[in-house]
Amino acid sequence: MPRSQESVVLDQFGPRAQAYVQSAVHAGGEDLDALEAIVRRDAPAHALDLGSGGGHVAYRMAPHAGRVTACDLSQEMLAAVAAAARDKGLTNIETRVAPAERLPFEDGAFDFLACRFSAHHWRDFEGGLREARRVLKPGATAVFLDAASPGPAALDTHLQAVELLRDPSHVRDYSASQWVAALARAGFAVREVRARRLRMDFPVWVERMQTPEPHRAAIRSLQRQAPAETAAHFAIEPDGSFMLDTVQIEAA
Repeated sequence: MPRSQESVVLDQFGPRAQAYVQSAVHAGGEDLDALEAIVRRDAPAHALDLGSGGGHVAYRMAPHAGRVTACDLSQEMLAAVAAAARDKGLTNIETRVAPAERLPFEDGAFDFLACRFSAHHWRDFEGGLREARRVLKPGATAVFLDAASPGPAALDTHLQAVELLRDPSHVRDYSASQWVAALARAGFAVREVRARRLRMDFPVWVERMQTPEPHRAAIRSLQRQAPAETAAHFAIEPDGSFMLDTVQIEAA
């Protein structure tokens, strides 16, 4: 029987909660350092980690915020986050199970919001952004960090294809221009957009998601047959490792 998008996400990420809590690529990075600097600057009373995943945003925000709510669709993921927070001595992190499109919070409940590597799984991207705007106080900071489409059709098609083969819960990596336009429609004012590149170690990338072997082979086939321009843009290596475009957007 066909499953809902939320069910696909839960099936993919619930059993892999510890892998994401322990993931080196999620636990560190220039983008996470930049986010922490923004949180330190704003010193919010109550921050929301939207689509918390392994909780790495919440862990970075906690020392600079009065309270942090880690919100995710997966109860298993949040249980792992709560356990990790206790191990780290972070007593101001609470968890809440909810999809991004239906947040169980009052209007203006938070004075800071961060969302990292979550939105490309949302069933309703713009609905999630509208909810983010609703629960954030007027003028308060929101920071969105995610994988990004490079834009041109050939590059975009390659990226979406390998992402979906690796993870059936993938919906779409949006381009920076699509992000900016969607945020404006949701009522956000964009302050800053920054592009980065992140190397994805292919064996680790597929193992973390426990991608089935036929899908791994299909990804490698697409990579080997990619046009020169596509192979060059993604800097595809002999073992399948590649460079992923990412975007950081600060808005209010």
